Amino acid sequence: MAIAFPEIDPVAIRLGPLAIRWYALAYIAGLLGGWWYARWLSRRTPHAMTPVQVDDLLMWATLGVVLGGRIGYVLFYKPAYFLSHPADILAVWQGGMSFHGGLLGVILAIVLFSRRNGLSIPAVGDVVACVVPIGLFFGRLANFINGELFGRAAPDFPYAMVFPNGGPIPRHPSQLYEAALEGLVLFVVLHLLWRIESVRQRPGVLIGLFLAGYGLARITAEFFREPDAHLGYLWAGATMGQLLSIPMVIAGLIVVMVAWRRAK
Repeated sequence: MAIAFPEIDPVAIRLGPLAIRWYALAYIAGLLGGWWYARWLSRRTPHAMTPVQVDDLLMWATLGVVLGGRIGYVLFYKPAYFLSHPADILAVWQGGMSFHGGLLGVILAIVLFSRRNGLSIPAVGDVVACVVPIGLFFGRLANFINGELFGRAAPDFPYAMVFPNGGPIPRHPSQLYEAALEGLVLFVVLHLLWRIESVRQRPGVLIGLFLAGYGLARITAEFFREPDAHLGYLWAGATMGQLLSIPMVIAGLIVVMVAWRRAK
């Protein structure tokens, strides 16, 4: 017994030769939703930046996500392949983005943008940290629609699905797990913490909480997600996603402690 996979056309809109995919719409929804939410946060204390500066930051963050995500995928997941096929590095339409690479790209964008505009890097980072789960939520939904990054085999799980590219065995809909944990739950937790004034007045705390929260969510979801076929299980049976997330949890806890003590 398995739930039928809702076979949705990956192309959301066709206008003659132009095809707009759900994945592209997910990026647009994440960026626009994050932009609106960041403007809302910036109007409240401690006023990390003005709404106009949020508009400028959107461009910087977009470049950081795209360039960092692609470079991260090349370096973390398929370095040998791209070393022998360097021209394919630019073939982003074939898929292949790394969240951890995109995160590093966004961090660099925040640092450069804040220095150029004379803003507090931790304060700007707190706003961005609260915003990122919105993009993660829509991105994982797009992964589900595309039937990619599906879960491990679970023939006895009542809510398993048979994915088009996953063979005949029912599998965990791990994309939905990640959308819930990395997107919805993390967004709600950070928003509730941001409402606490003592947290807002300690720049950097929300950055650390996001890093640790995402790392824990990703490590948990990876237990249900099928590892990349060309990588499989790595050290001690962990996946690449888990190995990249462990340093995030450690770094996040350190950032929280340093930010809290420094503010105090």
